[in-house]
Amino acid sequence: MKRLRLPAFAKVNLRLHVLGRRADGYHELRTVFQTIGLHDTLEMSLAPGRGIQFECDDPSLPGGRENLVWRAVDAARRALKLRSGVRVRLEKRTPAARGLGGGSSDAAMALAGVERLSGRRLPPERLFQLAADLGSDVPFFLFGGRALGAGRGEEIYPLPDMPKRIVVVVSPSGIGVSTRDAYRWLKAPPLTTGGSARKLRSFCALCWSGQGSNQPADPLENDFEGPVFQRHPRLARIKRAFLRHGAAGVALAGSGSAVFAIFQTPAQARRAAMQFPDDQVFITETVSREEYRRATGLN
Repeated sequence: MKRLRLPAFAKVNLRLHVLGRRADGYHELRTVFQTIGLHDTLEMSLAPGRGIQFECDDPSLPGGRENLVWRAVDAARRALKLRSGVRVRLEKRTPAARGLGGGSSDAAMALAGVERLSGRRLPPERLFQLAADLGSDVPFFLFGGRALGAGRGEEIYPLPDMPKRIVVVVSPSGIGVSTRDAYRWLKAPPLTTGGSARKLRSFCALCWSGQGSNQPADPLENDFEGPVFQRHPRLARIKRAFLRHGAAGVALAGSGSAVFAIFQTPAQARRAAMQFPDDQVFITETVSREEYRRATGLN
């Protein structure tokens, strides 16, 4: 029986700006996504019957229809008219509610896995729509590498990869931030209609800056830092500690609560990581689009 073992890589946001609240209730974003080596693993195979068998080694996560992986498998089976059942086992390593996109990445890999198990491919536009329906970050994980996200984050424009960088991620003990809360704390004003194209062009110009330099390709910025740090001051202290230990850039990951830093050398990264003995710390690196394609099998 055919079995797949797929990595579901985490992401950080090198830049994240919230332009305003849209009429449909979502927020208009401009962000630069970057995949990193930290990842979950999905084991997938066809199963007897027509049901979805899902298990996860993290008992704190919901199962069945409440789990995003389950919903991704169900959506892909329906779109592909797959009659057989699917078995999925999820090995979690990316912490939840930390802004690292673990659930969205798991969902994207589940979509891709069902395609491969069925031996059929969905039209790209259909696959991207399924991904966007599951969550704003999910379409990015069909690309990987470094990419501009627009709209509510589901519009993806691949960008040139930045030079390989060491990334240290601190998942702070006892602090989780829901995306809903982060937007509520941000209190973004209603989106204005004028200037959207100009803002996108100027943002893209920044996205292309810094290629080949010794600095991160993008100055790290995140609009969520102000309101999230105000409610969780320890996150601001983590950022300051990273900067004291030579980080080239530090930012909140997504809407939080993880904080990540970019370093030039592994030795710098290891020394900085030792400052957080009571937290979950990952030393990893950026993953280019080609590396991502080879690891996941996505085309």
